[in-house]
Amino acid sequence: MKVTSSEIVISAVKPDQYPDLDLPEIALAGRSNVGKSSFINKLLNRKNLARTSSKPGKTQTLNFYIINEIMHFVDVPGYGYAKVSKTEREAWGKMIETYFTKRRQLRAAVLLVDLRHAPSKDDVMMYEFLKHYDIPVMVVATKADKIPKGKWQKHMKVVRETLNKDPEDPMICFSSETGLGKEESWAVIRQYTGV
Repeated sequence: MKVTSSEIVISAVKPDQYPDLDLPEIALAGRSNVGKSSFINKLLNRKNLARTSSKPGKTQTLNFYIINEIMHFVDVPGYGYAKVSKTEREAWGKMIETYFTKRRQLRAAVLLVDLRHAPSKDDVMMYEFLKHYDIPVMVVATKADKIPKGKWQKHMKVVRETLNKDPEDPMICFSSETGLGKEESWAVIRQYTGV
């Protein structure tokens, strides 16, 4: 997809702050530091529209990005970060659950996992949560450039088996460094959003 415009619209914590536009939305979920911001920046051809940080737990709100005035990406706070207080984690959980279960503009979720490691318990829980609510989900395995190409299939198999992934759900090997998987990601997103 040719991205001609993209910007952050709002950082929201509750439904009355969500954009009041009837545009299709794609939510991006994943554990802290999995590369959500890098994924957004790569897909939108922007260096730092989504702020990347080596410090996990940077995103603490639902960040809405408008793309070409026709759709939103919604960056969801990363989960599984130990240094966040239990109360904060519960608040994030509630905020995320409200968005996923109540937002009618939501068309699908992109679940980002790190290709180098087996998905965590939190990744599995997130995947099961999305499946439970019948939210279409695409699994994106990030940081492919960090492992030799010859080992990608082996690592993808570990991701599939650990998540107990539904064969119907698309799964893409991705690298924000090389652009691997960018076109495939857009193709799936366009199917979900119809744009």
